[in-house]
Amino acid sequence: MTAPLSRLARLRQSATWQRMPRRPSGPRSPLRRRITTAVRLGSALLFVGGLYAAFAPGTAAATAGDGQTLSAQAQEGKVLFDSTCITCHGRNAQGVPEQGPSLIGVGSAAVEFQVATGRMPASGQGAQIVRRDPAYTRDQAKQIGAYIQELGGGPQLPDETDAQLADGDVARGGTLFRVNCSSCHAFGAGGGALSSGKSAPSLEQATPRDIWAAMLTGPQNMPVFGNNQLTPAEKRDIVAYIQNLQHDQDPGGWGIGRLGPVSEGLAIFLVGVVALVFTALWIAGKS
Repeated sequence: MTAPLSRLARLRQSATWQRMPRRPSGPRSPLRRRITTAVRLGSALLFVGGLYAAFAPGTAAATAGDGQTLSAQAQEGKVLFDSTCITCHGRNAQGVPEQGPSLIGVGSAAVEFQVATGRMPASGQGAQIVRRDPAYTRDQAKQIGAYIQELGGGPQLPDETDAQLADGDVARGGTLFRVNCSSCHAFGAGGGALSSGKSAPSLEQATPRDIWAAMLTGPQNMPVFGNNQLTPAEKRDIVAYIQNLQHDQDPGGWGIGRLGPVSEGLAIFLVGVVALVFTALWIAGKS
């Protein structure tokens, strides 16, 4: 009895298996393959993105861009930046194509120089951005500079007063100025023309902070004079020399009462002619 029952059970199982619908063994449709590929690719991207967000260090701009980690001074600077500068330099100072460059990494020294001297906000694109009456005060320029500094870092001005920045050797500063600066700014710091419609500005109105910031950042055509080119002590000497030029009413020497170039030239001519006549008579008498 055992063998027939086993054969009957096998026949029933075979009949049941034949009645069950079989899964097609042919290739999947192109749409199904595309959907599967897209799901796999999306899952891989989400996985990699999650790993990057979890372990990659955040940038300074991303950290400070929400305004939560900024200092009080930088918070004030962000308000000023968003009201004027964001049009050209973009959100979080990332820059706007064909409008303005990114300010990440330029530092507070460059921002303070450009804003405090009225060069920024710029009135328009051109070969030379000239000095104008500033739209912001010096303190406001420092606030905007603090915001840019906390976004991306960069060169900073020393935390010193103008008197401390100009506390240098005037004579040594004159030598350094003539070697490094006079080729563009002229020996009297009056400025001079450059190529392509550009020019080196006059330094008559430049403050010690402006001069120091320009040496650190190299605005427009000016080269950068970092601490490896000019030490802080040498920068102080140059600032002291320029300040001396600004306050010296007769940088060329004796002003002869400040009567003007014609009278001064006439006096020099008469004194020179008389000296030459007496020299000639003295030589003739000796011979």
